[in-house]
Amino acid sequence: MATQALVSFSPITASAEAARQILGGRTFQSSTRKVSFVVRAEATPPAKQGADRQLWFASKQSLSYLDGSLPGDYGFDPLGLSDPEGTGGFIQPKWLAYGEVINGRFAMLGVVGAIAPEILGKAGLIPPETALPWFKTGVFPPAGTYSYWADNYTLFVLEMALMGFAEHRRFQDWAKPGSMGKQYFLGLEKFLGGSGDPAYPGGPLFNPLGLGKDEKSIKELKLKEIKNGRLAMLGILGYFVQGLVTGDGPFQNLLDHLSDPVNNNVLTSLKFH
Repeated sequence: MATQALVSFSPITASAEAARQILGGRTFQSSTRKVSFVVRAEATPPAKQGADRQLWFASKQSLSYLDGSLPGDYGFDPLGLSDPEGTGGFIQPKWLAYGEVINGRFAMLGVVGAIAPEILGKAGLIPPETALPWFKTGVFPPAGTYSYWADNYTLFVLEMALMGFAEHRRFQDWAKPGSMGKQYFLGLEKFLGGSGDPAYPGGPLFNPLGLGKDEKSIKELKLKEIKNGRLAMLGILGYFVQGLVTGDGPFQNLLDHLSDPVNNNVLTSLKFH
């Protein structure tokens, strides 16, 4: 039955339907409707709107479609990416909001996973040969590699297959919430039905601690998650820049800065001194 579920044509149909939904059900036809892509953001201090909403560099145009219903919505959209009638009209705004949540979660895992070996190595909790900066673990072979149980190409193909399967199922759930609870998956389908909101499936697998007992606490947790997710995405970018400029891992960079802040900082690393 598992094999039948994997080769079923229903996932293909669901994916096609999902792609149509992401594109807002639009066909690739020319349109004579003129759309303005200019957003004039006002560089003003955060202003209160209502009881609990702050606005950051919001414009009248961004506030016409960002109504504060999304977690972490401060009216900031200088490129108009979430504007259904402007730049973001090609892709549904709800898909962009969903993608931000998912990428933020991946970034939070990545930030911790990339720096953990360094920290554990400095603390003497893992052998030095495994306490490598993230970019010397085989991610970029010229920077260094590590002898795993299989070669890097085999691992890459395996990861692509596993992640591709997982992402495909997540994509199906976004297209038709709750559908994964009806499709056979080794007896686990009863835990994969979700909550009706693909970004927050809940249940024993995705919320084992039962966090968010009421609407207020759920709203606060969503806000904290999106804030930390955005910070983590910036952190991952910082890891890349630090590794390229300094040749060291992020934790070693931090230790160097704390030991000598005057000679180990952003300006000295970029040779602006």
